[in-house]
Amino acid sequence: MDDYKQVILIRTDLKMGVGKKCAQSCHASVSASDLVRRRNKIVWKFWLNSGQKKVVLKINTIDGIKDIIIQLERKKINYFLVKDAGLTQLTPGTITALGIGPALSSEIDEITGDLKLL
Repeated sequence: MDDYKQVILIRTDLKMGVGKKCAQSCHASVSASDLVRRRNKIVWKFWLNSGQKKVVLKINTIDGIKDIIIQLERKKINYFLVKDAGLTQLTPGTITALGIGPALSSEIDEITGDLKLL
């Protein structure tokens, strides 16, 4: 049986500080997880009870995120796009991160497998 994981993509072209990247990763993880909890509770529970596997990867352009979203929608994989509130380092509405899944690891890897760890 395949395992489940969540992947978080963080934009590196924005030059966010370490704390900002961590906060945006958390927004992506929690929001994507909550979305899956509402849409597919069986997958969410299995992921939750099997260690909540997460991987944080870097992506260096907004176009890269848009390309990933197109692929996710094609495969019907749940995701959450994080837009910053603009209270600290960024302009309001800046896309900073993308939370993917939890979903089958093999399905996410087909889309994000070439990206590097943050």
